[in-house]
Amino acid sequence: MVAACWPSSSWGSSAWWGRPEVVQALVDAFWRAVVYCLHPRVIALSFLPLLVTILAAVGLGYFFWNDAVEALRLHLQSWGWVQLFIGALDSLGLSGLRSVLAPALLLFALIPFIVVACLLMVGLFMTPAMASLVGERRFPALLRKKGASFLHSLAWSLGSTLAACAALVVSVPLWLIPPLVLIVPPLIWGWLSYRVISFDCLADYASAQERRFIMRKHRLHLLLMGLLTGYLSALPSVLWASGAMFIAMAPLLVPLAIWAYTLIFAFSSLWCAHYCLAQLDRLRSAPVEADAFVVTDPALEAAQVSGSARTHNDPV
Repeated sequence: MVAACWPSSSWGSSAWWGRPEVVQALVDAFWRAVVYCLHPRVIALSFLPLLVTILAAVGLGYFFWNDAVEALRLHLQSWGWVQLFIGALDSLGLSGLRSVLAPALLLFALIPFIVVACLLMVGLFMTPAMASLVGERRFPALLRKKGASFLHSLAWSLGSTLAACAALVVSVPLWLIPPLVLIVPPLIWGWLSYRVISFDCLADYASAQERRFIMRKHRLHLLLMGLLTGYLSALPSVLWASGAMFIAMAPLLVPLAIWAYTLIFAFSSLWCAHYCLAQLDRLRSAPVEADAFVVTDPALEAAQVSGSARTHNDPV
């Protein structure tokens, strides 16, 4: 467990959530991220996660889609309420929807996992580039301390992604309740966005000590940014709904929806990069004593105390 100590001040106190400077920092980072989304480098980089995700989706779909649809159709036939629903569709003259029911349900079930895949791709391929873009243009004098390697970032992202996927699987029964299907998955995506993107934004510029401090001290703000991004990522689901109702259009609508997810997470990366690097720059320029910013590890502290005791007991 890591604990950080920061001197009592208007910026570092625990009651600064609602302070005007914090709100101003969030809004300033927001509009800067909107402007940066129009940068040619951002638009060009957005095609890389799109290409990787589409290739993976096409490959998995080619080998497993038909078998998965057939297995789901057979499973649905064993549910009495599904047969009642299909009978109601037939009575309303909508018997044509019978053939698209299983593909539509499978498509909707895959949405959260495709969103998570898009976020993981953006975190690995785009967020470091977004942080570099922001740093080069806005904070050219900010020293890169490289507090986390690529492997460390990859391990952090994969661990967070596995936790999010487990939460998605556990929460699947809640999706059958109409309001919750629009609430629970975006909450999980938002948490994952906060974890992955904030880490990757600070991985290159901040030291491990600075990264831990910022991610803990600004956890509520970063989580709020992640949650807003999570709910923004629910908007492309309209395209998925159209693809489910009109399966013939799915080959066109699915890549369009994936690109929309990619752009939303790219915006999240830029928003987080502007905010985190601004806080990092402010942290380093704050007039504090040399020993004011202390990070302690209980195990290390115990070892130091033990060593100090031995030193005092040793004969001179």
